[in-house]
Amino acid sequence: MTQFPSSFLWGAATSSFQIEGATTTDGRGPSIWETFCATPGKIADGTHGDIACDHYHLWEKDLDLLAWMGVKSYRFSIAWPRVMPTGRGAVNEAGLAFYSRLVDGLIARGIEPMVTLYHWDLPQALEDEGGWRVRSTVEAFVAYAEVVAKRLGDRVKYWVTHNEPWCIAHLGHGTGEQAPGEKNIGVSLRVAHHVMVSHGLAVPVIRANSPGAIVGIVLNLCPAHPASQSAADLEATRWFDGFFNRWYLDPIFGRGYPADKVADYQREGALPEGPLPFVEPGDMEAMAVPTDFLGINYYSRAIIRDDKAEGNLPAVVQSTGVATEMGWEVVPEALEKLLIDLRDEYGPKSILITENGAAYGTAPDGAGVIDDVERQAYFRGHIAAVGRARDAGVPVDGYFAWSLLDNFEWAFGYEKRFGLIWVDYETQERIPKQSAHLYRDIIAKAVAGEVAP
Repeated sequence: MTQFPSSFLWGAATSSFQIEGATTTDGRGPSIWETFCATPGKIADGTHGDIACDHYHLWEKDLDLLAWMGVKSYRFSIAWPRVMPTGRGAVNEAGLAFYSRLVDGLIARGIEPMVTLYHWDLPQALEDEGGWRVRSTVEAFVAYAEVVAKRLGDRVKYWVTHNEPWCIAHLGHGTGEQAPGEKNIGVSLRVAHHVMVSHGLAVPVIRANSPGAIVGIVLNLCPAHPASQSAADLEATRWFDGFFNRWYLDPIFGRGYPADKVADYQREGALPEGPLPFVEPGDMEAMAVPTDFLGINYYSRAIIRDDKAEGNLPAVVQSTGVATEMGWEVVPEALEKLLIDLRDEYGPKSILITENGAAYGTAPDGAGVIDDVERQAYFRGHIAAVGRARDAGVPVDGYFAWSLLDNFEWAFGYEKRFGLIWVDYETQERIPKQSAHLYRDIIAKAVAGEVAP
């Protein structure tokens, strides 16, 4: 059990498209997600984010819930098409004013705002020009970052450039599971590069417009554990780790793209032989711009097994058998190991757990109580793992629960509920789950200097 310092940043997180709704209100332009949702078969339950949690109109109630929980910080994202409807050029004052009110509302409640500039809702107008496949979107993102930082930088200290480049690149352009729905691994690598370069170029722009800014990027990391120590399983683990984790970590920490993965992609035909065609002079230096923290979104680990290997050794690493409704294995110890490995391998000056949570559909009982025991256990276990990593000397300086609200869960529609707060999508009623009460308790004890969780 850990005693967290008073400076530890306890928070909750959301993203714009998942909660705001109001997709055609006050001058907001369309994003790639409205287009994706309108494509038959793309969203599991056939729904969309046009209303979602109606946070655009109910934001004050949601901020009151944050204050009730006692969080010290709220991580939210800006909808690029709400601020710049076509992605560049004209600025929509009504959109900027919404986020300005949101920031003021947080500060009035004693909550530190943390702004994520891009959480996947690319303006459709930019997608029509080529989206993240083309270099001009890098320039558009930097200009957008400057607009937002100029408007909010006097009050916002914590900034995230991008949320989960792996998802933007791979799920959006490699497998087509997310917007814009392309299926081309070679394109996904180009997209990943442009996203990462735009991060690097935006960091100094944010700093110039936000005095004392604390800036980072958020990666979703999935620690890879070989099922056995066979050569086949170790090779498959190397491949997965490079694909999911190192392709993003290495450039951020100044190592360039991992040579083994470049060779993999060239051998597999996703990249041509020779120099990478999308890398321009100065790109790798830009991607390695010094930042103040590394944001990590962690949900589960991967047990890697080469099922095609003849005579493979018996698997010695087995699943715990406990999983969320996403089918993701619950392994808090894997988060602890991930944090220690990151410290040893990359030495980040500060780490923030920017997302961690679990999908369970526990509904209100007859008395209106939502006793989501599985989610409570998930939070207890993972917060304890963060504490153990801190005790081991890992500079973990914050933890943000995902998510504040049940919301539009991307390609799953409204079928999966990650929220601390239950949302009735018909009435927009909010009910704190027992996990919200637990989290409130944990924060209160930690702030009071007591052992948590």
